[in-house]
Amino acid sequence: MAQATVHGEHEPTTTGLNHRKMLMWAFLGSDCMFFGTLIATYLVYKNRSIAGPLPEDVFSIPVTTVSTFVLLMSSMSMVLAYAALTRNQIVTFRIWLASTAILGMTFIGFQVFEFTTFANYDIVVKCADVGVVELTPVKQKVAEKCGTADEHDGKVEEQVGLTPRTNLFGSTFFTLTGFHGAHVSLGIVWLLSLFFLSFKKGGVTPEKNLDVDLAALYWHFVDIVWIVIFTVVYLFGVFPGF
Repeated sequence: MAQATVHGEHEPTTTGLNHRKMLMWAFLGSDCMFFGTLIATYLVYKNRSIAGPLPEDVFSIPVTTVSTFVLLMSSMSMVLAYAALTRNQIVTFRIWLASTAILGMTFIGFQVFEFTTFANYDIVVKCADVGVVELTPVKQKVAEKCGTADEHDGKVEEQVGLTPRTNLFGSTFFTLTGFHGAHVSLGIVWLLSLFFLSFKKGGVTPEKNLDVDLAALYWHFVDIVWIVIFTVVYLFGVFPGF
């Protein structure tokens, strides 16, 4: 991001960076340690749950891949918004900034859908697959109902919802992804504030681009954190040998 050297901004530090940008980097550094701790905790307790459901039971990689793509595209639109502002293309800036916020809200929508699905997760096992197809421990337990009165059309079904209180996986997963979702939500509020401020005379201008620069730094940070979470939690959870 370009350095802010405009009239009315704080003097740069001895590093050549603005005081506000230095504070933002310090905040992001502390947030890196915060998320690093959450990710480390998740990894420490990985595969220690004595009851399901487990990652391979509930995760839908295609759905999460789409939400990840949406968040990555929001980083691109954020870059385009900042570039438009530096060229004094205010209308284009507003379009790209609004697009970034909308993509962020779409990601949050995916996350709400995912959490709701996990909390109401249904396991369906075809009795014909028992002994033929390798089943997860949770599905194996449900399959024990085959041949009973609960069986219907050659399959059994049981609701095994995943919540923070279900097992260690649920506790660490919801804590990690929930805090990330809170960071994305905060970023959305920040972007919308800048969007509406741009309609105020002198609110957002090419000469005062530091406000957008800081928001962009924060937004790229939450995107990078999600890439790590997606890889460590989702991909490693479903594909152990990935």
